[in-house]
Amino acid sequence: MSCNVAFIGLGVMGYPMAGYISKGGHNVTVYNRTGAKADKWLKDFKGKKADTPKDAAKDADYIFTCVGNDNDLREVTFGENGIFKSIKKGAVYIDNTTASATIAREIYSHAKKNGFGFLDAPVSGGQAGAENGALTVMVGGDQENFDKALDKIDCYSKKVKLLGKSGSGQLAKMVNQICIAGLVQGLSEAINFGQKAGLNMEDVIEVISKGAAQSWQMENRYKTMLEDKFDFGFAVDWMRKDLKIAMEEAKNNGSLLPITEIIDKYYAEVQDMGGKRWDTSSLIKRFRK
Repeated sequence: MSCNVAFIGLGVMGYPMAGYISKGGHNVTVYNRTGAKADKWLKDFKGKKADTPKDAAKDADYIFTCVGNDNDLREVTFGENGIFKSIKKGAVYIDNTTASATIAREIYSHAKKNGFGFLDAPVSGGQAGAENGALTVMVGGDQENFDKALDKIDCYSKKVKLLGKSGSGQLAKMVNQICIAGLVQGLSEAINFGQKAGLNMEDVIEVISKGAAQSWQMENRYKTMLEDKFDFGFAVDWMRKDLKIAMEEAKNNGSLLPITEIIDKYYAEVQDMGGKRWDTSSLIKRFRK
């Protein structure tokens, strides 16, 4: 059933995600800090543009945000022109930002007190996943709000799961990023080792990718890693932001992340090499200095 949807944040991920919601038959109003991006979106998809998050949210049954970090999220929610200035009772707010579990719980508390629903719903799958409408969505919040929002989230996803109370989505995304960092570093070391040993790594990967070493990173990134090309997805700057959130949470819950801490330092080296906007598979560049 068609409903009014606001989508705040038309970055690499949000732009196609909002597009899929529009294609799903919903009445979408978009807001982006850079207005020209919203104008471009309106040429590609059906919808309306708002001048502030507050204006975008005022008539919306469902509000989505996909912004950069906790500070950006706070600005578009609690800010002077934020969505909480106009959100109506009974609406459901879904945040697709990768942020801290702390701010997710803070927003959830505010939502409960003010009569609207909230789900923290970070996504995985990168730019390609967003463009193909095939993201994985990790959700924290109440079952009732999840059930209401599911068909809207389904517009841009291939897998959606409610994982627990508010903050659980963000915590799951931290698990996701910890896994990815280790996998990419392992793949980088393996490719470098094989090349130094004189192996044809195209042939090697063809074989081992059908066995226990297989991973999404191997299947989707090994060719571009061999070709020294790193313009295919999630940027190093964003991975470091996410790993910082995970390492801070680890201090809170008493878990140890020794490998993650090392790999975060390796990503810092990649940044120093000029690779801030390279995709995360650029860890292999450290071996090619």
